[in-house]
Amino acid sequence: MKRISWLTLLMLLLAMALVACGGSGDAEPEADTGDTDTAAETDTDAEEADTSEEAAAELTCDDAIGCVEIAAGDPILIASALVITGPNESLGLDSQYGVEIAIEQRGEVAGHAVELQAEDEGCSAEGGQTAGQKIASNPSIVGVIGTSCSGAGVPMSQIVCAEGIAMISPSNTAPVLTDPESRQTCYFRTAHNDKVQGRAMAEYVFNELGLTKAAAIHDGDPYTEGLASVFRDSFIELGGEVVAFEAEAADATNVEPLLTSIAASGPEIIYYPVFIPLGSLITKTAKEIDGLEGVVLAAADGVQSPDFVDASGGAAEGMYVSGPDLGFGNDIYATFLETYQANYGSEPTAPFHAHAYDATMMLLNAIESVAQVGDDGSMLIGRQALLDALGSTSGMEGITGTITCDENGDCADPKIAVSQVQDGAFSSVWSYEP
Repeated sequence: MKRISWLTLLMLLLAMALVACGGSGDAEPEADTGDTDTAAETDTDAEEADTSEEAAAELTCDDAIGCVEIAAGDPILIASALVITGPNESLGLDSQYGVEIAIEQRGEVAGHAVELQAEDEGCSAEGGQTAGQKIASNPSIVGVIGTSCSGAGVPMSQIVCAEGIAMISPSNTAPVLTDPESRQTCYFRTAHNDKVQGRAMAEYVFNELGLTKAAAIHDGDPYTEGLASVFRDSFIELGGEVVAFEAEAADATNVEPLLTSIAASGPEIIYYPVFIPLGSLITKTAKEIDGLEGVVLAAADGVQSPDFVDASGGAAEGMYVSGPDLGFGNDIYATFLETYQANYGSEPTAPFHAHAYDATMMLLNAIESVAQVGDDGSMLIGRQALLDALGSTSGMEGITGTITCDENGDCADPKIAVSQVQDGAFSSVWSYEP
């Protein structure tokens, strides 16, 4: 009996051991299955991370002067720097509207909206410096459309170009800004060079009006002095005589002594390419100076605004004004004018709205051509690459003509018109194309 009991006990113990071993065997595969899934998920995450790193690695900045980084979904930021307040605001606001219409009509660029930061350059060196410093302090700004006035453009170009920010002016016309000796390498313009306008006005006065004695007035600004100087030199070259070449402060309140002195020199025409405040003062005062009866008065695009006519009263009637030829007979301009009227409730108020539109389109074209865009929509814009693309602009069909940049940043298709104030409006009477 004892043997049987011990044998039975031994068999029970063996059976229990087998059950225990079997239970362990059933549990292990479940543990193995969980470990395999985790490992697979880890491998997948690693592969996705590698793929993301490769996509990110594609957007590398090797630009000589750096890149603007734009996150997915963020806008491309550009700036404008125009005279949008004060006595010359009609000149700058007109261009500002041209910039805004271009952005509206262009829409997204490479999947990104375009946002505008508007600055006021005040039509002065101080204003240009201040606006330039604001723009240069923001590393997100890709480029700037500005300035309105050449006097503001000189210091601004020095400031923004030091940061590699592209700058395109729609209305700077001073020769100094694209002179190889003084031009900043980030600077371009869609406005004409006053080497063209000054020559055109001299030819009109000498050949069309038949006048041989001229006086000229400027205010020391790069635009006014530059244009007056080109007119003087071209007029003399044609065979005319410049009997007076004078400067007056832009904020002058009394020009009687100046005009009395000029009257004594016996001019047949006075050409004063200045801005609205001084231009209207000269125009009104000239009508009251003995010796200037019958003398022809002429100005330039710095006064080509209804505000000048209003400020001058009836004294402006019959005078001449040189500036860009606005006879743009193309479909782009027709659509532009419809949008301008719808958005702002008036016709254009100054000559450079179309040049501002073309400058903006030129900038956006160049941005699109050089931008690196990642799979996630992020963007890199190389600053030097952008400048190179702008400098290579060729055959771009704009409102103002065919835009092609030369090695000095002059990109305009320059056409000049001389207008006469007739019934309070500027009516084109002569066109010039070099």
